[in-house]
Amino acid sequence: NENTNGLLRQYFPKGTDLSGYTQAELDAVALKLNTRPRQTLGFETPADRLAAAVASTG
Repeated sequence: NENTNGLLRQYFPKGTDLSGYTQAELDAVALKLNTRPRQTLGFETPADRLAAAVASTG
């Protein structure tokens, strides 16, 4: 969680009012973060891990 907060701070400095951003802008940041490989995930992306978890429950 702390790592993700740090990544978010690259786009939105602490105290930023998110109401000044469009949903499309917020979605673009979410896409960038969810497709970024993470060391803690063995250099997989959060999107890869989610897809694998969903596939294993189907």
